[in-house]
Amino acid sequence: MIKCNRKYLTIITLLIFFLAGCTKDPELQGGDNESNVYNADTINIDESGYSSKPYNSSGDSFQSLYFNFDSYAINGKMDNVITKNVTIIREVNGKKIKIEGNCDEFGTDEYNYALGLKRAKVVKDALIAQGISASQILMVSYGESNPACTEQTNACYAQNRRVDFRFVK
Repeated sequence: MIKCNRKYLTIITLLIFFLAGCTKDPELQGGDNESNVYNADTINIDESGYSSKPYNSSGDSFQSLYFNFDSYAINGKMDNVITKNVTIIREVNGKKIKIEGNCDEFGTDEYNYALGLKRAKVVKDALIAQGISASQILMVSYGESNPACTEQTNACYAQNRRVDFRFVK
């Protein structure tokens, strides 16, 4: 009986150590840390829907959309940015647009490429929902290979989790 209990105790102890080693770092997950700058909420968007610092928007008057860490859901704070970009697209009726998905440096190259593509796709869907023709939209993912900022700070990482818009030349 004692031998059996030791066996279960050993298994339970190993299981606890294994599970503890698999926990995610809450700071890297955008969790409840004191600065919480891993979220798109940290990008200052004014009442007109534009960022006070358009970190990597194109020269075509577009504004980048920013995403939370490890997410491709459009943050409600970015709705005005989408609307502003749709207005710009409509002003040049019929011109093709390229949507570029970008990520911060966390994750493998493959994972970040896929996440960038998911971000571009969700933005494409939002543009289509506002009446932009799907045939007008091209998508590309740069993953982590096109950073707007290279400092190793939380604020910099937040700038790299974005979708940029560009007219196709």
